[in-house]
Amino acid sequence: MKQLLQMKHLKIITPLIFTTLLSACGNKVQSINTDMNRTENLIFAKGKKIENDNFTGTAWLNNLVDADSTNQNAVGSVTFEPGARTKWHSHPAGQIILALDGVGYYQEKGKEKVIVRKGEVVKCPINVPHWHGASADTAFVQIAITGREKGETVWLEPVSDAEYHGGQKER
Repeated sequence: MKQLLQMKHLKIITPLIFTTLLSACGNKVQSINTDMNRTENLIFAKGKKIENDNFTGTAWLNNLVDADSTNQNAVGSVTFEPGARTKWHSHPAGQIILALDGVGYYQEKGKEKVIVRKGEVVKCPINVPHWHGASADTAFVQIAITGREKGETVWLEPVSDAEYHGGQKER
């Protein structure tokens, strides 16, 4: 009788354990696939890893349009890993940033850092020092539209960790 009760309990408990394990493994696989698909589902390819010292952390650039005599705007897709960012810099003809994915930061010299999310647009004023990049824990993908008719980007000093991790406000 005791063995019969134990067998009955095993018949009830075994499927529950199996279902729980299968569900946990399935969620892990789904999570991994979702992370892998994030790069596969980008609108534009990541491009080439940026190897110059105008960025902190890892970022990729895909030059989509080079400025020329017909159209003096450069357009590029930039993918920032979490924590990656530009140096302080300015643009003699301004810049527009279109947030395509993730969570990023944007800050103009003397102002609070702003959180930038997918679907938002930032207009960088002419000759105003600023920086932009990914948030500390989330990658960020942007399109940068930069006027070149008044000259190239002016690169300044690196963004300090204190500046990067400082206060921020929502847009």
